This record gives sequence, structure tokens and C-alpha cells, in this order.
Amino acid sequence: MQVPQEEEDLASQPWYHGPLSRQKAEALLQQDGDFLVRTSVSRGGHPVLSCRWRGEALHFEVFRVVLRPRPGRPPVLFQLEDERFPSLPALLRSYVTGQRPLSRATGAVASRPVSRQGPLQRSFSEDTLTDDAAWTGPLRARKWSGSQPAGLQHAGCPTEDRARPGLLPMPPVMLGRTGSDPLLLKTQAQAARRAVADSLWASDGQLHSKAPSKPPRTPSLTLPEASGRSPTYCELVPCVPGAQGTPPGPIRLEPEAPWWATQEEDVEDRTFQRPQADVSFCSPDIPSLLLGPKNKPLEPGVLHALRGLFLEHHPKGTALHLLLVDCQATGLLGVTRAQRGAMGVDSGLELLTLAHGHRLRLELLERHEALALAGALAVLGCTGSLEERAAALKGLVELALALRPGAAGDLPGLAAVMGALLMPQVSRLEHTWRQLRRSHTEAALAFEQELKPLMRALDESVGPCEPGEVALPHVAPTVRLLEGEEPPGPPAESCEWLLRTLSGARRIARDAPKFREVATQRLQGLQPNPELREALTTSFMQRLLWGSRGAGAPRAERLEKFQRVLSTLSYHLEPGD
Repeated sequence: MQVPQEEEDLASQPWYHGPLSRQKAEALLQQDGDFLVRTSVSRGGHPVLSCRWRGEALHFEVFRVVLRPRPGRPPVLFQLEDERFPSLPALLRSYVTGQRPLSRATGAVASRPVSRQGPLQRSFSEDTLTDDAAWTGPLRARKWSGSQPAGLQHAGCPTEDRARPGLLPMPPVMLGRTGSDPLLLKTQAQAARRAVADSLWASDGQLHSKAPSKPPRTPSLTLPEASGRSPTYCELVPCVPGAQGTPPGPIRLEPEAPWWATQEEDVEDRTFQRPQADVSFCSPDIPSLLLGPKNKPLEPGVLHALRGLFLEHHPKGTALHLLLVDCQATGLLGVTRAQRGAMGVDSGLELLTLAHGHRLRLELLERHEALALAGALAVLGCTGSLEERAAALKGLVELALALRPGAAGDLPGLAAVMGALLMPQVSRLEHTWRQLRRSHTEAALAFEQELKPLMRALDESVGPCEPGEVALPHVAPTVRLLEGEEPPGPPAESCEWLLRTLSGARRIARDAPKFREVATQRLQGLQPNPELREALTTSFMQRLLWGSRGAGAPRAERLEKFQRVLSTLSYHLEPGD
């Protein structure tokens, strides 16, 4: 799902429902990930992001930071917690396309918009959300006599005896003066604006003359099983500038750091916590953008969509997406404070060398095998012409070149792609490889003269592994060794390989902060495509290859079954002599 980028008017956004009560919003949210934006009457007409997560309806008030009007910057910024955005659609784009949690306290992820049905009911608060300070619509009829003062207490601030349900507070600056209105409205409104402007202490980002009180750090999410009441508004901790200490001058809007470039700071706690043995970095159970809830193995429609998706992206862009997903699966980027406390170290590169890193090592092996099988299927699934299969080989070679050291530097991704190219079912396709050398000579030479020797050196633990040219090191030899696999080669050579692998594992754990810094630099400026990012996750590939039911089968059984499938496809394309 992609939030429209060209249209910033809220009325044109299907996920914006205008004035809507909390009860009606919760009735529209059916599945986890469903979300909508509404105007809350009880919250003073402020925008509220409503989302269903883990069976609960959650509501997040979107804070508006008003700036003094200056050329070249927006008059209002919108924020949930830390990041600020120039518009509400920009905020939604960042959180939805990046699949980022809406708050740290809940971990809720918005992924599927709930479109409104019927025309949008406009209100005064809706125009304040569109950053338009001038009201151009028809004014509500006012039944005032000529003797009644039209002061600020009557302009948009109705008293209890005049309050009517469904009416939202009207800002004074939006009321135009008619011929029957006294001049008191204009003069008092100007005086009020001057008083507010003088009390801002030259702080452009402050909302009130008095800084708001700091919200509590404990979550205020009310769960039904805990209190017996329906869910209420969730805890958000916005970063609001203080009234004092802000230097005068223009505010420069720095580009917001992506979620993978930030890291939660540890809270000082000297109590010892025993590391857990089941730390996992697998993505949470988020509704898929490409697969149904109960999909079958190798659905033709999904395979066709994936082929088009990868053709739309340049190999360098695909390599960066793969680096992002690999860093998250390895525990190098996006590690939370709770995960660091559970594993006792700061990075998955350190955890995989420890005894309680067994689950992480198994997940990395599963990921490597699933990526390699999916890459082989991209070639063996081409039932068309010989040139089509040669083009598929060329695409894998170009992706491997984009992943090598000095480029993206994603060595686990490189190992998986090379594993697909070197798989027996693929390497036996003599006619296809001959067509590759004939039609795509440069790719064939790069594979034989550069990629194959590089992969051999990496497997022997003598390849490049220094932070800088490498963003994510090759951890497969260490993982296999610590999971009990026998070293390759004769005993004399295997002993040397064992020492090199263990020494390399110690260097990888020691240099984990450097690898994190390099990976963050490589990913700088990346705008992830949500579908491509999902297609490269381990859970998606398992469901694609074995179906939603078969993905839960034992690993050895799944691998043996799919190897037979690939062998059948290979011999169907090029029968043996």
C-alpha cells in the first residue's frame, strides 16, 4: 500500500474520514493493521490516527506544532512522537510505507487504510489541518443582537448554555466581520494575537505561551482485560521545544533520520538480567501486501507479480533493500532496548557467537537457504525461451555484483545469490549458460573471474571482512560451525579453517558497532518500497515456497521436498543425455 504523494489535500485522501466518533471508528477497523484518520470532537478537533493492533482498537492523537510564518518552510508541523512532518499525508507515508511502529509503548503498525464511504463532511477543524489560515467557506449563521459584544469569549468559544452537539470550536481569526458586528471583534482579536506573539520568547515551534507539562513516561494505554473499560487514547511522547533556551532565528528543518539509523538509549540499571535463549529478530506478524492469509505454494499470480516487481527496480536498489532486510534479520539495525536487554549484548553479530544465540543461528540458516532456493526458482521457473532464462541468470549476476564488497557490502545476501547460481539444478543448464556467454558476455566473465573466486575465499574465511568495504560480514561459516556441521576438506585443512573461522567470528563481534555505522551510511537516502522489502523477508519466502501450511513443517523435510521440485524443473527445461 502506498499513500498518495502528489495530493496533499486531506479531502482527497481516502483514509481521512473527517469528524468521526471513537465508537464509529472502532467499528470500521476490522483487522490488525487497519487504520484511518479522523477529527475528534472530544479532543478539540485535533486529528486522531485510529488503528487496530493485536485485536485492540488504538487511538493516537497527532500533535500540531505551529511555526511563525516564514518563506520557505511550512507553517505547521505534524508529529506522533519524535519525528515531525510538513503535512499529515507525509506523516502517514513515512509510517505506513516504512512499516514503523506508531508508538514505542504499543508497537502498533498501520498497514491497511480504511477508505471512507460517501462524501466527506467538512468542518472548521478540517481546514486547520490543511494548513490554511484563511477561511473561505460560508460562515455559520450567528444569532447575536446588536447589543451583544462579539468578544473573543463569543467567537469560537461557546459557553455551556450555547454549546450544541457536533459543533467544533472556531478559531477567532477565521471569523470575518459583517456590517452588523461591532469593531470589538477585530480589535480584541488583534490584541490577543499580539499578546500571544509577545509571550512566545522568540521560539518558533512553541504552541502556547506556557510550555506544556511533560507527559508521563509510563504508557497510558488502557486495556480491557486490565481495567474493564474500552481502549482509550494511547501514550505518545512528543518532543516539544521548551519556552526558554531556544535561540532566536529561523528553524532549519533537518531531514528526519530513518528508523534503522536510530537506536534507543539504554536506561541506567545496574541490576543483572539473565540473557534469554529465544531472542528473535524476525519481522512481526504484519498482514502481507502480496500474499493472502492462506496461500498455496508457488501461486502463479504471486510469482508473476514478483517478477514484475524485481524488473521495476535496478539491481543496486534491490541490493540496498536486501541489505536493509539482512541487517534487520541479523540484529545489526533496528534492535530495541528490550532485545538488547534480553540477549545481554548490543548486536546480533555478538549474539550469534554465544551459546544462547542458537535461535538466531537457525533463523540465519533458514534465511540463507530460502533466499538461495528463491533465486534458483527465478531461473528454473522461466518456462519460456532460452534467452529468457539467460536474462534471469544475468539479473542474478548483476544483483551479486551490486552486493559485493565495495558496493552494498551485503555478504550474506551475496552468499545466498551465489548459492542459487551454483546450485546443481542451475549449474547443469549448459544451454542456458552458453546463451549467457553469447548474449551477456560481461556478466558471464564477471561471474567466472570475480564472483566465484570471491565466494570461494569467503567460504574459506580468507575473504574481505573489514568494516568499510563490507557493511554486513559473511557469518554463514561461523553459524554452521557453531551449529555442529563438520568442517570441509581433509583434517589438516579443516583444522586451519576452524581456527580462521573462530578468529573471524571474534573480529566480527568486536567490530559490530563499526559494521552498524557502515550499514547506516550505505542505506542513507533509501526510500524502501514496502512490497519489495516484504518480498525479501524470510517469512514471505517461506510462505511463497511452501505455502502458509507447509512453512511450519520441519526444516529438513521442507528442504528435501523443494530440492525435488527444483530437480524436476531443471530436467524439464534441459533433459539429460
